[in-house]
This record gives sequence, C-alpha cells and structure tokens, in this order.
Amino acid sequence: MNLEASIKPISYVKTNAAEMIRQINETRNPIVITQNGEAKGVLVDPTTYQELTDALGLLKLISQSEGAAASGDVQSHVDVIVAARTRARSR
Repeated sequence: MNLEASIKPISYVKTNAAEMIRQINETRNPIVITQNGEAKGVLVDPTTYQELTDALGLLKLISQSEGAAASGDVQSHVDVIVAARTRARSR
C-alpha cells in the first residue's frame, strides 16, 4: 500500500468523493482524510470494515476468556457438554 497516495485533505474528498469510493472498492486500501494537516478519518470499503469489526469482536472474546481463565472462572469441557445435553433434553 502506498501510504503517500492514501492521504487526502478534506477539500479533495469534497470534490472527488465518487472517485475515492471507486478506488477503495477496487484496491481495498484505506484512505486517510486530513483536516488542517491532521488525520481526522479513514475511508474503507465495506468488506474491509466488516473484517475489522469481526476481528475486533474475536479479540474481545479472547481477552474475556483469558480474564475468566486467570480468575479461575472456568469449567471442564465434560461439565459443559453434560450441561448442554441436560438443557437440550429438558426442552
């Protein structure tokens, strides 16, 4: 990814929005949008955005699991299977 080509001022966005949308959908490279020389936003295609949110959700689950394991809040896989089968039978 060419980072230099992926940084655009807000004034460029205002006049070239359609071209930028085409570019991110074709290349899947994000575009950093600046205002007064500072990064203020990032434009990404929908597929990349979904992948990022999915990955973030998975990382959050892993972090929560690690915290539960560290505090001893765990069950054996046998206990979980027995509980799931018992619950399924009662329905």
